This record gives sequence, C-alpha cells and structure tokens, in this order.
Amino acid sequence: MAEKPEASGPGGGHVRPPGVGDTTVEAVGALTEALETVERARGHLYTFHQLTGHADLSLDRAVELLRMAGHAGQADRVQREILGRNVVPGCWTYQVVEAYDATYYRPFLEVEAGVRQELVAGRRHLYEAEMKEARRTRGHPDHTARP
Repeated sequence: MAEKPEASGPGGGHVRPPGVGDTTVEAVGALTEALETVERARGHLYTFHQLTGHADLSLDRAVELLRMAGHAGQADRVQREILGRNVVPGCWTYQVVEAYDATYYRPFLEVEAGVRQELVAGRRHLYEAEMKEARRTRGHPDHTARP
C-alpha cells in the first residue's frame, strides 16, 4: 500500500506495527474477511432457526383448520409427520445453531483473534485502513482520516 494511515481510534489502532510487512497485513486481512463471511453465515443460520421455528408454530393453525374443515386424517398426518419434526437426525434448529457455534464459530473467532494478536498486535482492519488512506482525497471534508 502507498502510505501508512494516520492513527485512528484509541491508541492508533489502525496503524501497522513496526516491522510488519505488506503480505502479513494482507494475510491477516484475508483471515478476517473469512471470519466476516462466517459471521454472515451464522446470521443466516439464525434466520433458518427462526423461520423454521415460526413455520412449526404455524402448523398448529393449519392442523386446527384442517380439523374444522372436516379433514381429520390430513390434520393427523401433518401433526404426526411434520409438527415438531427434527430438521436433521436428532436435532431441532437450536441444536444445529449450538453445534455450529461450538464446533466451528467459536474456534474460528479464537484462531482469528490469536493470529491477529501474534502478527499485528491484535489490531483490526489494517488492510482496510491502509486502503482508505491510499484512496482518500486529502483536504476533502468527506475524506478525513478519522471521525
């Protein structure tokens, strides 16, 4: 990158530590970008969890209406086969979310934070800060280095 960015935030948290090379900053940035994608995936997993739960609760009304319409056999079938069904063997969606968190998400968070701590003194978004510095127009009121 062209220039090192000005200090921004408490303690200049977006300034590259001395001796850290471009490839290291890029590598840590790529790792953090992957974590950001995992954060998005986790959000979609919670969406899946909530939508599936909402659908399951909506089945109560469907079963009730089927019975009211004289379709007891179909109501029984929906209640027996779908209502409260596991989404994967042995698991409801909350268990899928918990397994994802324990098996993948938390370890990913810990590894990403550890690598950042070891390689760039724990600083976040160095790659983006340097990109901002290279792309901003000095003197322009909407291109300032800091808030």
